[in-house]
Amino acid sequence: MLIKQKAYMSTTHLNNPTSRVRFGLGRTDITPPVGIYHRLWGAAKHDRATGVHRPLTCEVMVFGALSDAPGAPARHVRGVLDLCALAEVQHEGLVKILADVTGAPADNIAISYSHTHASGWFTHDRIPLPGGELILGYLADLDKKVRQAAEQAVANVHEASISYATGRCNMAANRDYWDAERGFYACGFNPDAPADDTMLVARVSNSAGKPVAVIVNYGCHPTTLAWENSLISPDFAGALRETVEQATGATCVYLQGACGDLGPREDYVGDTAIADKNGRQVGYAALSTLESMTPPLTDFEYIGPVISGATLGDWRPRPQGNDRLASETVIAGKRFTVDLTVRERPERGQFERDLVDWEAKSAAAEAAGDQQGARDARAYAERARRWLARLDDLPETSTIPVQFSVHKLGEAFWITCGGEPYNILQVELRRRFPDYPILISPVAGDLEIAYLLPAERYGKGLYQEEPSILGKGCLEGLTTAIGERVETMID
Repeated sequence: MLIKQKAYMSTTHLNNPTSRVRFGLGRTDITPPVGIYHRLWGAAKHDRATGVHRPLTCEVMVFGALSDAPGAPARHVRGVLDLCALAEVQHEGLVKILADVTGAPADNIAISYSHTHASGWFTHDRIPLPGGELILGYLADLDKKVRQAAEQAVANVHEASISYATGRCNMAANRDYWDAERGFYACGFNPDAPADDTMLVARVSNSAGKPVAVIVNYGCHPTTLAWENSLISPDFAGALRETVEQATGATCVYLQGACGDLGPREDYVGDTAIADKNGRQVGYAALSTLESMTPPLTDFEYIGPVISGATLGDWRPRPQGNDRLASETVIAGKRFTVDLTVRERPERGQFERDLVDWEAKSAAAEAAGDQQGARDARAYAERARRWLARLDDLPETSTIPVQFSVHKLGEAFWITCGGEPYNILQVELRRRFPDYPILISPVAGDLEIAYLLPAERYGKGLYQEEPSILGKGCLEGLTTAIGERVETMID
């Protein structure tokens, strides 16, 4: 019986999304001094950093139009710091430094953080604590280091192309674990739920086609190193960068992705070898993704059949045509805000009483030799202290403006947002705009808002809801606001 083939149009050309820009990159070492206040974990027994696992870095990237003629779009600048985050006043101070050095308007500057939980914690409420006496000096030095990285980036600006590819890495896992025996959610590896394993890699090549930078956008909380670790560390980002740089000779920049509900499978340890192992896994995935790319400024085309032992379909990289130039050289976008609803404001006095009470219980347990009791009480005191810091920054209003930025660089979108959104943010935006690479970096300001959960995850007792100041619907509101801005920039 003869089966008739249904007629349809075959794909014969695959566009490789590209950005053509003038690009500059600078990097400096921003490792804090040993002895600085380091404790980000309530369960930790130490306050001061006792050493350095790997250095922390700051990268500044400058993106400009190919033509700097009058009327050309303003530069877009990205700062990426190996810190958990910074308070808003310090964050905006760094924005001003980058604006001063690069000449870009503040709305075209985005600063995000690797969010490593082993960097130290440098908010002003930590200054009275052990190691806190080093914080102000470090922050002043940080300003100088960021300025140096920006000056390097401006001095290194050159014509470049950026190619994008999507890969996969399963180092990150869902971390909303239901402890059925005890009847509550714990924040840790959850093998019973899927996790987004998407990795987006951007390869920056110079006019000779040589890679000069590899940018890895991957969502996973850098919480490999936890309460048992007293070393300053970039967590897995350090070994990730080293792995990529050794193989390519290009500078590797790690852009943290949306990961409010994602963390490493192997997590919460004191062993730096595990952090390095996690980093190598992400680095190898990034290298695999790089190898999937065609050469810069090429697309992938079907050439036609070749008669051999079989009739073969021949596909080859082909140079992009001039018809792509207009879409590849676009630079547009800026920083925006969206008003999101605040949860009912907690009562400050209760947290003040809790802090005093739990610190007293911690001291009593220490005196009695009860190390577990002392650790638990110290952790509860830390929760109260963090809430007091949030209340200092929280206006007494029903909504607050949350920052995000959307920049179109050629045929890709580079997006940042404040707080720590669940991963569904980037899943949804990539689903909605499948034809465009979308690099998403959260923790880009608005430190005090903490997590943004999907509406259906509220009221379940998840850790992420407890420190968050935004109410149900916040993540959906942010996703909608970002999506609307992307829509306006699509030709």
